[in-house]
Amino acid sequence: MKLLLHICCGPCLIYPLENLRSKGFEVSGIFYNPNIHGYIEYANRKKAVEEISRIKDLNTVYAEYDLQNYFRAIVGNEEKNKRCPICWNLRLKRVAKFAQENNFEYFSTTLLVSPYQDIEIIKKIGDDIEKNYKIKFYFEDFRPGFKTAHDEAKKLGLYCQKYCGCVYSEAERHARNK
Repeated sequence: MKLLLHICCGPCLIYPLENLRSKGFEVSGIFYNPNIHGYIEYANRKKAVEEISRIKDLNTVYAEYDLQNYFRAIVGNEEKNKRCPICWNLRLKRVAKFAQENNFEYFSTTLLVSPYQDIEIIKKIGDDIEKNYKIKFYFEDFRPGFKTAHDEAKKLGLYCQKYCGCVYSEAERHARNK
């Protein structure tokens, strides 16, 4: 069973990858995150994915840094409850399209490991994409493995970010810290 796993960041890859492999999935990864802003943040996260992919022997594709496409999709919908579903949809559609074009049976996302993401909305988006792209969305609540995976990431010296990636979430984080 071939599964293409959307990777949001290195630390969030650890648990879903181990879990999926233990269930017999042949996993490949794709790093497509046009939401990450600025470029240094993007490069840090990409480097962490490259490192954990090397350590875990994961074949990973690195899609282009498509920042303009992200902003085109989000403009006028900058509030968190609007922008996040648009962002998840943008990324998962791209992943499903790539999976379909490359003969994967399933697609999924490491976003499902984060306690900071709304996994019910992500599930609905994945289910809708499954219908439109005719490729199965694998849903599992990976959140029980979040802390263990992040502890492992810290031991490995992987970059661990402090916000979801977009400029809006970074601004919200700084506003909360004031």
